[in-house]
Amino acid sequence: MMLVVVIPAYNEEKTIGNVIKDIPRKLFDNIKILVIDDGSTDNTVKEAKKSGADKIVSFDDNKGLANAFRVGLDTALDMGADIIVNIDADHQYYSEEIPDLIQPIIDGKADIVLGSRFKGQIEYMPKRKRLGNILATRITGFLIGSSISDAQTGFRALSREAALRQNILSDYTYTQEMIIQSVHKGLRLIEVPCKFRARRAGESRLITGIFEYARRGGLTILRTYRDYSPLRTFLLIGGILSLIGLVVGLRVLVHFFLTGAVSPYIPSAILTVVLLIVGFQIMILGLIGDMVTSNRRLLEEIIYRLKSEKRARA
Repeated sequence: MMLVVVIPAYNEEKTIGNVIKDIPRKLFDNIKILVIDDGSTDNTVKEAKKSGADKIVSFDDNKGLANAFRVGLDTALDMGADIIVNIDADHQYYSEEIPDLIQPIIDGKADIVLGSRFKGQIEYMPKRKRLGNILATRITGFLIGSSISDAQTGFRALSREAALRQNILSDYTYTQEMIIQSVHKGLRLIEVPCKFRARRAGESRLITGIFEYARRGGLTILRTYRDYSPLRTFLLIGGILSLIGLVVGLRVLVHFFLTGAVSPYIPSAILTVVLLIVGFQIMILGLIGDMVTSNRRLLEEIIYRLKSEKRARA
């Protein structure tokens, strides 16, 4: 069994060395450490090499966490990974907990394992970040119809099969998109508790502002859910608009039956018609989107088989 630990890094020269050194190499017969340098302008690459990284992939400029994660998965698969662990380079997660993270995959109980900070121990997390994590997690849990405690965690493990089935499209963050995708593809996902340190060097490279993160992260969640559940999404939106139209038009209808006239409710009658027409059109979009999703499933299956054949030949 080959384990590849992927570390996306952007200007983390002060901490990446500790992340790599803390990885319990002696517990594994075959383990490789892969660093994805996301266009760092400091000594991140130098520190990674000095600390024992087996392979480093460097971008010419900063492409974002989602791109780094996507390249990390593809490169790890090319290296022959049977299990892939992703861990952040800021040394907030404990590399020593990797054996606990991958054990459910080894035991055949899971395809993806999330290290949950909220089930484990959090040394320190700013209130606004904690609130944002909880909110995003609850939204993600609601959309997948399952209770999870930490959708934002950057400490996660994937089996080879699960990694082959990932198609991350976001250019910002992969965390929620990966979970929503995986659940829709029938992959088994569980959480294990993990510890989380206070950040001791610099500030978060991803969350530069809570409102910007909420906007971009929220759009990623909505787009992913829309792409995988278009019928439910558009039926819900169209149904709500149609229901509002019916409620608005109720008094118009009652007045018409009593008096035989629409006035003085002409504006309400126009609004009712508009809402019903728009609602119906949106529901039609849901049917079209559902057909597109069927084609998407076929394309993703083709991509999965091509990836599998490519790695098998390698």
